[in-house]
Amino acid sequence: MTFRLAPMSPPILALTLVLLALPVLFLAAAAVWTPLLALPALFMLVIYLWIWLRYRPTAFVVRPRTLEVMWPLMRREIPRDDISAVRVIDRETLRREVGWGMRVGAGGLFGGFGYLWTTNRGLVRMYVSRTDHFVWIERKSDRPWLITPDQPEAFVRALAPHD
Repeated sequence: MTFRLAPMSPPILALTLVLLALPVLFLAAAAVWTPLLALPALFMLVIYLWIWLRYRPTAFVVRPRTLEVMWPLMRREIPRDDISAVRVIDRETLRREVGWGMRVGAGGLFGGFGYLWTTNRGLVRMYVSRTDHFVWIERKSDRPWLITPDQPEAFVRALAPHD
């Protein structure tokens, strides 16, 4: 079963639209004042493209023996027998369990991707496009993952370890 990355929540969508406007503003300013202002615009566009292709996953595929995480430029497989628990978690429960957190990686544009450093759990892999309806994946041999697939409840049912 394939689950796409969930649509962006309104706060993340608003921030993304503001950030996407920045290169346009720099290009407009370059046309009016000085062509040198095109350089920061191009730099931003390269970063935005890199985030889209390398940091923002497109889908989570639940297979019989693996969870495959897909990005435009790569794929990663997590053995299902390495997953000890999976559940939907809300923002308040997440805060209580992980404590204070700080994003390490790409954040703001399209979501938050990379790591979440937390006071209670250390580093957590994070690939979120929403500010609610998170899925927490507990791993036996590696860091936990925090993701936001579309249809989080169906994703959890599909991925849950079966005895």
